[in-house]
Amino acid sequence: MKRDVQLSPTPNADADADFRPRHPTPTPDPDPEDAAGVYPLPRMLSFTEAHAHVIALARVVAPERVAIHDAAGRVLAEDVLTPVDLPDADGSAMDGYAVRTSELTGGGPYMLDVRGESRAGGPVPALAPGAACRIFTGAALPDGADAVVMQEDVTRDGERVTLRTRPAPWAHVRKRGEDMAAGAQALVPGTRLGPSHLALAATCDRAWLEVARRPVVTVLGSGDELRAPGTATRPGTIPDSNSIAVRAMARAAGATVRVMPPVADDRAETERAFDEALRATDLLVTIGGVSVGDHDLVRPALEAIGCTIELYKVAMKPGKPLTVGRRGAALVLGLPGNPASAMITFALFGVPLLRALQGDLHPLPSPLAARLARPIRHAPGRLAFVRATLAAPGGALVATPLGNQASGASTSMAEADGLVVVPAEGGDLAADATVLVYFARDLGL
Repeated sequence: MKRDVQLSPTPNADADADFRPRHPTPTPDPDPEDAAGVYPLPRMLSFTEAHAHVIALARVVAPERVAIHDAAGRVLAEDVLTPVDLPDADGSAMDGYAVRTSELTGGGPYMLDVRGESRAGGPVPALAPGAACRIFTGAALPDGADAVVMQEDVTRDGERVTLRTRPAPWAHVRKRGEDMAAGAQALVPGTRLGPSHLALAATCDRAWLEVARRPVVTVLGSGDELRAPGTATRPGTIPDSNSIAVRAMARAAGATVRVMPPVADDRAETERAFDEALRATDLLVTIGGVSVGDHDLVRPALEAIGCTIELYKVAMKPGKPLTVGRRGAALVLGLPGNPASAMITFALFGVPLLRALQGDLHPLPSPLAARLARPIRHAPGRLAFVRATLAAPGGALVATPLGNQASGASTSMAEADGLVVVPAEGGDLAADATVLVYFARDLGL
């Protein structure tokens, strides 16, 4: 299956002049900030609208050729076809004896001389008339044979075997081409390669594969309060945990990640840091400073250095002040600063965006149905993602919401197995209600 893709050969290459997002650009909202003429902004989008818009901005990165041993976790960028029939000859699925069923007449038992042997990697003998040929699993079927009798179903005495019953034609035979015919498509572009995919590619005699280049991600936190974990404590400072989490999630999603030192709450310094970061990256991830406070400098700094703001505010909780922009071919994802908000918005937008940049056919996993173990209070208006533990006692998936859902709570993020999706307009959810859940591991959390 082919995919039409747009290729960006190097990070931050200038975008084509006629490039436009495939999702319509949101229309502005007449909010007070817009009316004052400060920063004309796109309207707040629903989660579904925002997700589609972000994925539509992804321009698949150019491919590169890697050895099959180094391709695990990468996204395939070419068709892999089978060069020959798989298997390439009729072969045995068992250790036993190859026979010609047309020679076995009457009700049995049948006594046959053992003539020859067929083993994997050895020459293929011809089956002598009225005889059986010793054969081993994976070996080619001797010429003239059309069935294999398991060695457990025969009695051998010297060079003669006795078959108790007549086997059906083609019993215990792997027919030529039954797995795939020559020229069939074994793997499609957009497949994230796991061990079984690599084994199939090797079966197709491929030593090298074309895969998507690893997107380059630059992570940049903002705020006077941030310091590196393990450094000297200063009054009013906190360890920068968000950059640690985002870096790990981006690397797990297939990216090459660099983390820049946090930038202070200074407009000129912020602009310089953003401009530098955008010069050699596919995706700049900023953390903090995306709201509308006096010290929230991310959006105005991005606009000052030539970024187009594609999306600002999503009707979701946590993570409402999500910002998405671009300059040339480089994209910007501005995350909220609270730990839970940063991790959840990056899981729901950043990880799928990175997967889409690599041409992954499945950027966002499908949610599963679960039973709610206890109620969730919810004020209508925004789609909510509630941290929960997930278990399957008796085989049915059960979601138990965690107690602390604060956007600054790192503890419940570490405890959560997944996220419960709470509809925007549904109000409270009762215990035993059926809900949709995402597993944390599927979101890269």
